Amino acid sequence: LAKTLAMGQGLAGFVCGTAITSQYLASSFQVNTPMLQSFCNYGLLCATYTTMLLCRTGDGSISGILKRRWWRYAVLGLVDVEANFAVVKAYQYTTITSVQLLDCFVIPVLMLLSWWALKTRYRLVHYLAVCVCLLGVGAMVGADLLAGRDQGSTANILLGDCLVLISAALYAVSNVCQEYTVKNLSRVEFLGMVGLFGTLISAIQMVVLERDEIAAIQWSWQVALLFSAYALCMYGLYSCMPVVVKLSSATSVNLSLLTADLFSLFCGIFLFQYSFSALYLVSLAVILIGFITFNAVPTPAASFSSSPICEEGYYESVAAKSNESGLPLLQTETL
Repeated sequence: LAKTLAMGQGLAGFVCGTAITSQYLASSFQVNTPMLQSFCNYGLLCATYTTMLLCRTGDGSISGILKRRWWRYAVLGLVDVEANFAVVKAYQYTTITSVQLLDCFVIPVLMLLSWWALKTRYRLVHYLAVCVCLLGVGAMVGADLLAGRDQGSTANILLGDCLVLISAALYAVSNVCQEYTVKNLSRVEFLGMVGLFGTLISAIQMVVLERDEIAAIQWSWQVALLFSAYALCMYGLYSCMPVVVKLSSATSVNLSLLTADLFSLFCGIFLFQYSFSALYLVSLAVILIGFITFNAVPTPAASFSSSPICEEGYYESVAAKSNESGLPLLQTETL
C-alpha cells in the first residue's frame, strides 16, 4: 500500500510538471500548441518502446502484434491523442473550476468500464472512498473560489465543459485498455503501440491544426527547455503509469492523480504568486485518506487466462506449453 501510494504521488508530480510547463509556455511566451507538445511525448515513446518491439522475434515482435491487433491499437492511439487534445482545448473556453470538477467524471466512467470489460467487482468501501476523494476535490475548488484565483476563459462555457467530459470519457477508455494490456499482455507492447500510432496521429493533427501557431513560435533556449521538460514529464508519466496500474488498478491510479492539481497550486504559490489557503492542505489530506481507503480493500477481477501473451511476453506461453509436455521450462524475460 505504501509503495502504491508513493508511486501514485510520483505520477501526480509528473502531471504537475506538465501543467507548470504548459502554463509557462502559454503565459510567458504565448505558445499554445498542445499537439506539438503531445507529438514530442509520443515521439519519445516510439523511439524507446517501439524500438524495443522491433528487436523482438516471434509472436511478441512488432510484426506479430500488428498482424493480430493493429486496428485495436490504432483506435487506442486515436483515443489517447484526442483525450489529451480535448482537455487542453477546454481551457480556452471554460473555467479552471469547471475543468477541475468535470475532469473527475473519468472516475465513475472508469469504474463502469472496469466493471463491464475487466469484470472488476467493487465493494461498498470502494464507492465510499471515491466519494471521500471527490469531497477533497470539492474542498480544493472551494479554496480556489475563496482565494479569487483567475478562473480562466469563459468564452464558450458549454463547449468547454463538453470538451472536458469528452476528454474524461476518452481517458477512461484508454486507461481500461491500458490496465487490460499491462496485466494480460505486455507493458512494452502497450507503450510501443501507443507511441507508434500516437506519433502518426498527432503528427497529422499537428500539421492540419497547428501549423500557423508553430510557425509563429519565437524559439529561444527557454522555450526549448520548457518543451523538453514537458515532454520528459509526459514520458515519465506514460512510462511509469503502467507499473502502478499493474500493482493496483486504473481507478486507483486516477484517484491518486487527483492530488496533481493541488501540487500545481502549491508550486503556483511560489512561481505564479497564487494565494495560499489552508483548505488546500485539508483537500490533500482528504484525497489521500480516500485513496488509502480504496486500496486497503482488494478489488476482485476476472482472470483473462485465455490471452496468448502475458506480461513476460509470449515466451512464458511457450514455457507453459513446454512444461505441460514434460520439457524443461524456458527462461522467461522480465519487462
